[in-house]
Amino acid sequence: IEFIRSLYYNKVELVRFSSSLGKFVGFTQFGLKVADQFNSDAAILAALKAQKETYCLTNVGLDHRNI
Repeated sequence: IEFIRSLYYNKVELVRFSSSLGKFVGFTQFGLKVADQFNSDAAILAALKAQKETYCLTNVGLDHRNI
């Protein structure tokens, strides 16, 4: 299970957090700068890793029971 949080501007993806990587990845020149800022903040990374448990891991059983 992978948790992804993406930030877009004018339909262009600037930056993405991937729980499998555990960090932000930038896709534009500006996105690279934003990703560096977010990756240097341990609180943001910890919060997004916790959201994976909140959103994904609690709903895994629900999805598999309905299939």
